[in-house]
Amino acid sequence: MRDTLLARPGDPKDPGANRWLVLLVLCVSLLLVAVDATVLHVAVPAVTEDLRPSGVELLWIVDVYPLVCASLLILFGTLGDRVGRRRVLLLGYALFGVASAIAAVADDAGVLIAARALLGVGGAMIMPATLSILRQIFPDRRERALAIGVWSAVAAVGAAMGPLVGGFLLEHFWWGSVFLINIPLMLISLPIGRLLLPESTGDRDGPWDVVGALMAAAGLFALVLGVKQLGGEGADGGPLTLLPLIGGAALLVTFVRRQRRRTYPLVDLRLFARPAFSTSVGCIVLAMLALVGLELVAAQYLQLVLGLSPLETGLRLLPLTVAAMTAGLAGARMLQRFGPRTMVALGFVLTATAVLTLTFMGHQDNRGLLLCGFLMLGFGLETTLFGAYESMLAEAPEEQAGGAAAIGETSYQLGAGIGIALLGSVMNATYGHGLSVLPGVPGGAQEAARHSLGEAYEVSERLGPGAGETLRTAARDSFVDGLHMTLAVSAALLVLGALAALRLPRDMECPAPAAKPVTSGPGAELPSPRSASGSRTSADATV
Repeated sequence: MRDTLLARPGDPKDPGANRWLVLLVLCVSLLLVAVDATVLHVAVPAVTEDLRPSGVELLWIVDVYPLVCASLLILFGTLGDRVGRRRVLLLGYALFGVASAIAAVADDAGVLIAARALLGVGGAMIMPATLSILRQIFPDRRERALAIGVWSAVAAVGAAMGPLVGGFLLEHFWWGSVFLINIPLMLISLPIGRLLLPESTGDRDGPWDVVGALMAAAGLFALVLGVKQLGGEGADGGPLTLLPLIGGAALLVTFVRRQRRRTYPLVDLRLFARPAFSTSVGCIVLAMLALVGLELVAAQYLQLVLGLSPLETGLRLLPLTVAAMTAGLAGARMLQRFGPRTMVALGFVLTATAVLTLTFMGHQDNRGLLLCGFLMLGFGLETTLFGAYESMLAEAPEEQAGGAAAIGETSYQLGAGIGIALLGSVMNATYGHGLSVLPGVPGGAQEAARHSLGEAYEVSERLGPGAGETLRTAARDSFVDGLHMTLAVSAALLVLGALAALRLPRDMECPAPAAKPVTSGPGAELPSPRSASGSRTSADATV
């Protein structure tokens, strides 16, 4: 990709002279997107009590944000190449602020879902722009590795600090306050970003394939809907379950064929023919699939089973933040020492060990167990993501680095969205099965209680001492059983990721920068990954 960095008025001749200050602005941008992906987790019980969404609506409230963001990353990434990445970033800031205001005052589940979807659109504008600008202002790969380590550490803080921030706000305000915090930050970021961020553009050749991007988005939505229904009312394998799955798969297959035929595709699918590239993308999806779903379930467990307040829940998840931040800052040095294969595989193994450790969670609070599990979970996942991103970008030609970064961000968000849908479906299926037959509890009460543990508690209070206590105990036991099943599925996926990581390169070579290869257009031969990527010390990892 041909990149052009346009100097801002009053800047020195070197556009990267203030690059560390620019990095700070970009980190604030990433922090907002990462926090919003998880800040709602501790507010789920409060949202359930206030808006009374159905089980499917509750899942959509949580995962529509990462799903929409994943669907539109490539679309807005290519738009930034044409009209300017800084311009798209600032527009994303504005849209993020407007959507946050709508979500904060939502009085209906449908309005909140729509606002969260709009937040996803804003996030899709922000994320690829920050990564593209970061790659431009840090041309030296070793220096960029340090910058990306800071960047990924901030992402880890944002994702894991979301529950803590949400818990603090819920202690003092209503659940809509978790969205209002975005507005002042956006009002500050807009003028500062306009003043400090350099403008940059990439390859503007060829038409912009909006139809292909929308086709991929529709296919992803249909697939996730089918996955949700497999764990809920559509578990019988009926048409309502199969049609979304078949339709989504057909749309994605059509999208792939369309990209192969186009002279200027949104995604150069030849990159996936390289084992290291495709393996790295798969590892990112598996890692995020395990992380986000587990965070959602863990937040509900801490509040509804152990009876912790939202603020206490956020504090319990804080060790995960510290561990992930530590792994992000140490990622570049660990990658040089161990290499991609060992680093990613060990990260998966450590994460799987953490998940299996957490299966010992029960009805009683075990602080030591939770502390140990969250520390291993945060360090292991960040280690995995850092190594996988570096290996993926090292296999992409330098002129296609922007497209590779968009693929990485898409796989990150896609893993998060499917993770909530898949693990949430496993949780709901196990939980609902445990409430199928309860002697002495009316059928209507049982059906209402199957929607969520929070609703089961509300129903039990209306039933009285006998039947109410029976329902409450059964619901709590079923939730813990569902938690254990969810952890077992996550552990299996993480072990699969560790095995897949064995296909990655053993060592991280740092050859001297090679001359940039000459290409005649999109149909030109892909250059050697080593000569195209130069030093393999960069890592674009987010948590």
